[in-house]
Amino acid sequence: MGKNSVDLICSVGELTGIFEKSQSLHQFLQQVVSVVAWHMRAAVCSVYLIDRRTDELVLTANQGLDPSAVGHLRLKQGEGIVGTSVWDLRPIREGHVRRNPHFRLIPTIGEERYESFLVVPILRGSQRIGALVVEDPQPDYFDANDEKALRAIAAQLASAIENANLLLSLHDPAKVAPDARGPMPAGQQFMRGISCSSGIAYGLAVILTVAPNEVLHHPPETAADGAAVDFQEALKRTEQQIRQLQIDMEAKLADVAALIFSSHLLILKDEQFSGAMQDSLAHGTPAATAVEEVVDRFVHLFSTSSNPVLRQKTLDVMDLGRRLLRNLRGGADETADYRGNVVIASDLLPSDILKLSAQQAEGLVVIGGGATSHLSVLSRSLNLPMIVVGDERLASLPEQTPLLVDADQGTVYINPTEDILARYRDLKTAIAEAEQTAADMSEETHTLDGVRIKLMANINLISDVPVALRLKSEGVGLYRSEFPFIVRNDFPSEEEQYRIYSRIVREMQGREVTFRTLDIGGDKALSYFPLVSEANPFLGLRAIRFSLRYRQFFTPQLRALLRAGAEGPTRIMFPMISSLEDFLTARDVVYECMTALSNEGLACTQKPSLGIMVELPAAVEVMEDLAKEVDFVSIGSNDLVQYVLAVDRTNERVADLYQPHHPAVLRVLHRVALAALRFERPISICGEMATNPKIVPFLLGIGVHTLSLDPRHIPAVRQAVSAIRLTDAEALAARAVRLSRVRDVEELLGLVNTASGEPA
Repeated sequence: MGKNSVDLICSVGELTGIFEKSQSLHQFLQQVVSVVAWHMRAAVCSVYLIDRRTDELVLTANQGLDPSAVGHLRLKQGEGIVGTSVWDLRPIREGHVRRNPHFRLIPTIGEERYESFLVVPILRGSQRIGALVVEDPQPDYFDANDEKALRAIAAQLASAIENANLLLSLHDPAKVAPDARGPMPAGQQFMRGISCSSGIAYGLAVILTVAPNEVLHHPPETAADGAAVDFQEALKRTEQQIRQLQIDMEAKLADVAALIFSSHLLILKDEQFSGAMQDSLAHGTPAATAVEEVVDRFVHLFSTSSNPVLRQKTLDVMDLGRRLLRNLRGGADETADYRGNVVIASDLLPSDILKLSAQQAEGLVVIGGGATSHLSVLSRSLNLPMIVVGDERLASLPEQTPLLVDADQGTVYINPTEDILARYRDLKTAIAEAEQTAADMSEETHTLDGVRIKLMANINLISDVPVALRLKSEGVGLYRSEFPFIVRNDFPSEEEQYRIYSRIVREMQGREVTFRTLDIGGDKALSYFPLVSEANPFLGLRAIRFSLRYRQFFTPQLRALLRAGAEGPTRIMFPMISSLEDFLTARDVVYECMTALSNEGLACTQKPSLGIMVELPAAVEVMEDLAKEVDFVSIGSNDLVQYVLAVDRTNERVADLYQPHHPAVLRVLHRVALAALRFERPISICGEMATNPKIVPFLLGIGVHTLSLDPRHIPAVRQAVSAIRLTDAEALAARAVRLSRVRDVEELLGLVNTASGEPA
């Protein structure tokens, strides 16, 4: 009988019904390996799980090898083919296993006669859980379809393992695994992370991570608690606070704040939540204890749920519990917010960032593999200092521990000394004075020899507009339109979008605004519109590809943008264009929208300026064809560098290879600029390159005289531009594009110290 991958996927999916009948996770996994081995006609099937205490892979279930190895065979991550697969987060398929350089023979378990080997990592997101392995004596036995099937099984198995642990623990709480993060080492004073947004924050730690045994604690109830408000009053006060937060957020951030606290209110009113608390009170349970018990139950159920929507509500439940406990204690604190606190959290959504900002958090430390780029961008727009740290022990830090977060340098000081605090107080004062000086500078920017250079602002939220104006931005070079989409529970309507876009146009007071159409995909996902899982979402259905595939969402956005264009100077820019057809098709949709709006009698711009964001090597190759058709060109340097060099800029393991000054990148930029200038098309650049004073001379030298950047970088770049002669910049650029070595470019641009060879 042949292999049947489809039956295999279905059968493992049905294994979820066996959980409650299983006496242990081991018994459940033994059934899994039996089913997988049968359907794949494989001689061996194994499951390895990571022991969080030792970070080793442990053979947990097996069919076909020596049974005595189960529970005893251990591999370090990176050891053997299995360890390599898990460590590298990739499947490995070998038709002749001994040819693999990572092959490690373990003769005592009866593995000598097996020639074909297939292993896929078991993952939850990017979190490593273990590995699923099949083996067979026949060479080249497993094919690409087997690999796909095993990857699908591993994805289901990851959830199944978590659910099995949950259900089994309900019957036997003693089997719940302890939190493997461990305590913070004594005397720990300093921790390094990755900066996501700038700023300095000082406050007392509040922990919002959810560990396997996470519980909500409250101070012991004493006789003094007789003065505390009763439960009904605390419930009413909590609801009032949340409603006021929603009102305040909508006034401050109308573009993204729509109903972000709605889930708080729904949970608060749920009979299984507040109703269960009241039932406990009726049976004599103290109020604080009743709140704690119900919240702990909801946190546990939500955080371990297979439903991603429920998991996303875990922080909301924890926040509600803290609010209720504060309000039960009464006192002067009516806000129950995070003023004076640095929040430590993980697995955050964009809406979580908004909520923490609304609740006046001083700063944010995210634990885990990293924050996606849109979380970083959002935290910058909200002026919320934020860093990512990999050490999960930070989650075991006692609450109310003093923390100082330097999000400029990516560092956290635990229990900082008075000397450290004084140094940072002086630094914050200096930063405030520098911003005030920048606000007093001239409206326009010129090189040393008098050439006008435009400095535009990148904005993400309406709240960015006042900052852009205060720092003398000459307009908006990039409005990232996806944020109102990302933080909501559904697509914003045409009217909602129109109100956002028109407000930005009005508040920019006649300055030009460039709107980029929806750019989702990659690391920017819509929770309410799940896309098919992609092996590499950065190369998948994102940006203009998504918009052209789903016209029902593209058309309302274009209509809203065209209507806003009737109120001031605007431009529409399409992201991730890879061909002339991409642009022409998008332009046709714009023209269709204009016709429809005119027929409906709605005012809209009659001559929309339509341009492209150059981010892909494919666009560079057809740049002259594109330049003939577009009205303007903008270089998206972050993605362009990433795609030219094939380097994921969010991957720490290859971060040193992400080099905006790479000779290939400089030549690509030069080609794009030449094509745009040849056809007299305005050209600008946005991204990190536009903020680097060492690279700016090159950009000016190739003819890019409009830079779009985070408003807070405008003063420094204006100062750098004013010290450059354009003739010198042109000579430097001409030399740079002829260089072939990265090191030579670094020396020419002053990116290294030539004496020490270290980065400047």
